[in-house]
Amino acid sequence: MHNDLTRRVVAEFFGTFWLVFGGCGAAIFAAAYPDLGIGFMGVALAFGLTVLSMAYAVGHVSGGHFNPAVTLGLWAANRCANKHVLPYISAQVLGAIIAAAVLWSIASGKPDFVPGGFAANGYGELSPGKYTLAACFSAEVVATFFFLLIIVGTTSKGAATGFAGIPIGLALTLIHLVTIPITNTSVNPARSTSQALFAGSEYVGQLWLFWLAPILGAIVAGIATRLIYEPETLVATTIVEERSVSA
Repeated sequence: MHNDLTRRVVAEFFGTFWLVFGGCGAAIFAAAYPDLGIGFMGVALAFGLTVLSMAYAVGHVSGGHFNPAVTLGLWAANRCANKHVLPYISAQVLGAIIAAAVLWSIASGKPDFVPGGFAANGYGELSPGKYTLAACFSAEVVATFFFLLIIVGTTSKGAATGFAGIPIGLALTLIHLVTIPITNTSVNPARSTSQALFAGSEYVGQLWLFWLAPILGAIVAGIATRLIYEPETLVATTIVEERSVSA
């Protein structure tokens, strides 16, 4: 494997690991901790902080996708090379699954540990608020669409250089504040896959939605950015995406 691609893939692995470990870990261990629970707002902030911190840690290496939907959305926007798509997605899914395994090993170390939803995503009876399949699908498509729109806009030429990680992290926080009660918030197929594998077969059976909806929203957003921005402005200039546009 080419050295540059190796570094990119490793960066995506660790970035996605941190997202799942930090975000899902906050949901599993801290959201409802007796007396000191961080609640929905704390979990939302945790997800935002994982992306913010890793965007600056490894964003200059791989572009800081950490999410198959982001990779495919940026590909649709001509911001991710064809040769990077499958290696990135593979590294993201693997990083997420290993992070979930670590979370499981920690959670099962508690004497009264009882397997539950494990921060997995779901619709219908598995939705935190019992929202329908259609409602959950719509929420995931819309949320991922705007997430990609923000990612592309803040990393395009003309945007404030070097600050893209902040609005991207805040956007993910906002998305969680809105959609945790609906789907437990996915907008990331790798994150959904990793948790479902440990949450049980009923969650695995609903994974199709948390691949299809985020990817659909991301690709539509990627195409839309070609209409919103002039072609030359889609060339990234910030630390979050500057390396991912190379051929």
